[in-house]
Amino acid sequence: MSAAFVRVCGLSELEDDTPKRVEIDGTPISVVRTEGEVFAIYDICSHANVSLAEGEVDDCHIECWLHGSRFDLRSGKPDALPATRPVPVYPVKIEGDDVLVSLTQES
Repeated sequence: MSAAFVRVCGLSELEDDTPKRVEIDGTPISVVRTEGEVFAIYDICSHANVSLAEGEVDDCHIECWLHGSRFDLRSGKPDALPATRPVPVYPVKIEGDDVLVSLTQES
């Protein structure tokens, strides 16, 4: 069964290394353009209930602004405490200027 993709924004709306918060059916997602790719990761830190889209992006990771936990944009796995649980990542497709995301989890 193929995943349903939803347009969340235009590629031209994404600034490099600047997360954009979007929602699909009430699910908060951070969309990030970095290192020539676009990633979609669940927007809420697994350690504290704060938006990852408010954090900084560096080296294909997004950092939670509150306590400094870093999550790999490719896998959702944390590589810095205090977070120990991964957050979901989602498939992304680019069609022209459209950024499409599916809520089917990759991890």
